[in-house]
Amino acid sequence: MKILVLNAGSSSIKYQLRDWETQIVLNKWLVERIWIDGSLIKHTNTEGQKTTIEWNLENHTVALQKVLDLLVNPEIWALTSLTEINAIGHRVVHWWELFKESVIITGEVKEQIKSLISLAPLHQPANIMGIEACENVLSWVPNIAVFDTAFHQTMKPEHYLYALPREYYEEYGVRRYGFHGTSHDYVSHRACEILNLDYTTQKIITCHIGNGWSVTAIQNGEVVDTSLGFTPLEGVMMGTRCWDIDPAIIPFLMKNANLSIDDIDTMMNKKSWLLGTSGISADHREIENGYISWDEMETIVIKMYTKSILKYIGAYCAYMNWVDVIVLTAGTLENSAVERKLLMDNLWYLGVKLDESKNDFRGEERVISTDDSKVTVIVVPTDEEKMIAGDVARLINSSLS
Repeated sequence: MKILVLNAGSSSIKYQLRDWETQIVLNKWLVERIWIDGSLIKHTNTEGQKTTIEWNLENHTVALQKVLDLLVNPEIWALTSLTEINAIGHRVVHWWELFKESVIITGEVKEQIKSLISLAPLHQPANIMGIEACENVLSWVPNIAVFDTAFHQTMKPEHYLYALPREYYEEYGVRRYGFHGTSHDYVSHRACEILNLDYTTQKIITCHIGNGWSVTAIQNGEVVDTSLGFTPLEGVMMGTRCWDIDPAIIPFLMKNANLSIDDIDTMMNKKSWLLGTSGISADHREIENGYISWDEMETIVIKMYTKSILKYIGAYCAYMNWVDVIVLTAGTLENSAVERKLLMDNLWYLGVKLDESKNDFRGEERVISTDDSKVTVIVVPTDEEKMIAGDVARLINSSLS
């Protein structure tokens, strides 16, 4: 079974073509700057050879068509025909309480996903664009939605309910859902495989820190708590989104800064944290460079970021009465030795010890704690696409049986 996995962002799309039976990744693609001048398609083949192609990509449908044309291009030759694609898996951020697990996309399902745009305004519209692009270009292929929130549904009410009047949960579904579920699921299981540990007996904290950031506590194979809540706005700081704030700030700014509710929503989702606080960039690499150069604002921002992650690690250790394994993943922690060291140097009270000789690397599976560290700290590059493909294969096989 050949499965196309699609993770659509507002101006980017990640694709992966995977042969599920052999577990071979036939091709990987990253499409960047859709709608924007300087659009790029970055392609990696099975031998790891990388090619960058510049194209004018005015929307997601055009981008998908270009990628599919390349898949059957004799110079790339991933497929002889697009009819070899058996199914498409889409990462969809929010499920609210409409869906408990992955689902084959129908017209009704798509409309329900559209109804949740306000809950994930940076992601849900892009997810829908990806689905509709596939429907336009590969109309005969089944599409499956795999929800970012599903992994967190073992949380108990004391962790997912807000301290608000009960009717807002019962009537409107206002509760904590959690996100990056496919990533936390993959890296927590993979860490236990690498370390030869029984997943169902471990206390694990997973830190997914890329452009989107979240921290999750997993005990005996179930999610205890996670930092993101009703929307991806709660929790640790992110590229353009604020983290936990005093809710009284919102009416204060509406009255004193003459901001509308839409202005507030845009400010919190698209103009805050790295971008807003630094006034420089939403790209963590640029902030880190400033920190290394001892620039004052960037140093403050890095300290705020580190504190926000440490706050959740400390809380989750208290919830679980310990932690056996801390897993670091996603773009920042997979690639930044500086960020990993900053975190680990502040976890000395847990008996965490960093092996400096193991920390100078990018994008590898590697234990970076010392042999005598009381907590094992391991870096596991995330593979959300593999988790999505697994759900797609299960649903397609069950529909055929």
